[in-house]
Amino acid sequence: MNQKKRCTWCNLNNPLYVEYHDTEWCVPNFDDQYLYEMLLLESFQAGLSWECVLNKREHFKKAYDNFDLNKIIHYDDTKINELLNNKDIIRNQRKIIASINNSRIFKTIVEEYGSFHNYLKTFTGDVILYETNKTTNALSDAISKDLKKRGMTFVGSVTIYAYLQAIGVIYSHDKDCYLYRCGK
Repeated sequence: MNQKKRCTWCNLNNPLYVEYHDTEWCVPNFDDQYLYEMLLLESFQAGLSWECVLNKREHFKKAYDNFDLNKIIHYDDTKINELLNNKDIIRNQRKIIASINNSRIFKTIVEEYGSFHNYLKTFTGDVILYETNKTTNALSDAISKDLKKRGMTFVGSVTIYAYLQAIGVIYSHDKDCYLYRCGK
C-alpha cells in the first residue's frame, strides 16, 4: 500500500477507507445528490464510526434506491420493515425513520432555496474553512440548530461538523497528512 502519511484516523488496513480519505473527504462537492447522500449517511453515523458506515455505503445505496430522494420521501411501513430486516445496513429503527423524515425536510429546503448548496451558503458564505482537531464549531452549531428547528433529527453539531468535512466545506486534514493545506 502507498506509504504516504495520512490523517491519524484513517485505517490504512482498509483500502475503501484509504480511498475515501485520499479522494473524497474534504473535497468540495456541492452537487445536491451528493449532499443528500452524505447527509443521509452521516445521520447513520451517530454513535458509530464513519468507517462502519462507509463499509456499508454500497448496501445503503442499494437499500435506499440509489439515494433517490423522490422515492425515499414516500417510504411507508412496508419499506421501513424491509430496511429494518436488511442485515447489510445499520438497522436502527429511529435512524431509519429519521432518514425518511429528514429526506422530506431536505426536499423542502431544496424547494425553498433552489438547492441544498444554496441553503448551506447562507451559513458558509461559500467559503471553505481550514481547521484541524475540532469536532464542532460555530458553523456546525448554527446549521444543526436550524435543521433541528425544521424538524430533522440525528443532525447534532458533531454530525453536521463531520458532514461539512465530508462535503468539503471544512478542510481538516491533519498537519502531518500529505493532503494538509492551511488555506489561502
